[in-house]
Amino acid sequence: MSDPGQKALFFSFSSGLAIGVGACYLAYSFRNALAARKGAVPVSGEQQAQKQQALAPGSVRRFQEDEVITEQLTRNIQFFGVEKQQHIADSFVIVVGLGGVGSHAAHMLLRSGVGKLRLIDFDQVTVSSLNRHAVATRQDVGIPKATCLGTHFKQIMPEAELECLVQMYTADQEEQLLAGNPTFVLDAIDNIDTKVALVAACKRRGIPVLSVAGAGAKADPTRLHVVDIWESSCDALAKALRYRLRMEHGIEAGVPVLLSTEKPRCKLVASEEVMAAPADYQVVPNFRVRTIPVLGTTPSAFGMAAAGWILCQLADAPFETTPIIRLMGKQYEAQLDQLRQREASRFGDRCPPLPIDMDDIIYMLRELWRGRSAKEGEAPSVPGGDKGLMRATSHLCLTRWDVTKPATVDNLVLLSHEEADEHDAQQDLNPGSRPEGDPVFVKRVERVLEKQGENIITENHMVSNVPS
Repeated sequence: MSDPGQKALFFSFSSGLAIGVGACYLAYSFRNALAARKGAVPVSGEQQAQKQQALAPGSVRRFQEDEVITEQLTRNIQFFGVEKQQHIADSFVIVVGLGGVGSHAAHMLLRSGVGKLRLIDFDQVTVSSLNRHAVATRQDVGIPKATCLGTHFKQIMPEAELECLVQMYTADQEEQLLAGNPTFVLDAIDNIDTKVALVAACKRRGIPVLSVAGAGAKADPTRLHVVDIWESSCDALAKALRYRLRMEHGIEAGVPVLLSTEKPRCKLVASEEVMAAPADYQVVPNFRVRTIPVLGTTPSAFGMAAAGWILCQLADAPFETTPIIRLMGKQYEAQLDQLRQREASRFGDRCPPLPIDMDDIIYMLRELWRGRSAKEGEAPSVPGGDKGLMRATSHLCLTRWDVTKPATVDNLVLLSHEEADEHDAQQDLNPGSRPEGDPVFVKRVERVLEKQGENIITENHMVSNVPS
């Protein structure tokens, strides 16, 4: 076989054959594993006992011992790594509200290997909810949403531990519904009273919670953001939650909220009969009777986003979401000019060329420091300060964290002019030192800058490995 074309054809055929044989073997092995679990393959009494134990509820937590579950979670394991996937498998998540948002979130939490789920909702599946529900079919109409999810979920991941409660969350049910030391709670409720009660209870108990704002009357999936409750100025439900939490429970911050910055495209809908006697049409007292038009894709996007955010929290691999603040081009230009002036003033003729550009300024001001002084941390702004999504930055400037290092993205910190002057004076006296008296501030800044340094190394590595 001297012809190069024939050789190439032969090797291509051989490779394809090998891959095909390998795929067939894996499929055969997987079918055997499933058959063994169903009892199709004769096993000893001891093996049968072990098999029953492996199939018991909660065995997702032992996924490393089960080849079927491991195979089902392969892509997640590849994404997170075995150790972080184990964190997810050991988790206990409560989902309250199982409509369009909650059902999709619970569905993906299940498929992603959460070991235990408690699903809570008092309502039933309706024909009109089939446009947005994750798994419900026409045969499920009239069945409680919690029961419906439980039935379908057992077919998807039978080893997961499920608690399906047909109940409405209320403050007097807190002890029962939040019992068992949950790892995380997802609030997918669309009623403000129960929403406030649930979030307040989670904060009081120290349970991490993600609250989902309104998904109705919206369509753009690119407008979704996870923000702190104090930033929730562009969603009616989130604003109401923020107000009630602050006034009734003294909670001003520290509650992540998933919301959309898109303005509603349509209004609430109600018939004349309903508006004539609204109390007659309420499912329970104080619940709205008018209908919110819903594009089915939007609640699913909310649910997927919520599940993804929670999974990364459970895996101890959180991500920073894109901030919702809006800054003007002049604000970025002013920051770049101020940095150049500060560098020239400090170093004079020794001032090296600035190794950053406008893209770096935009990234640092908006995403890295989110338009706030690093001294502020996660605390909410002073009431009456920033308005809506806009943020004032004229009182802020970038300066070097460590004067002995260059003015790069991983060594620039955003501070007020007074804070920057004080920091620079200390650096001039003791180059490379760290501010004293505020270890939380120092730790926060160095965590952010260290992460940026790692990102730069990763990006450089990826660039250097791109084929020419």
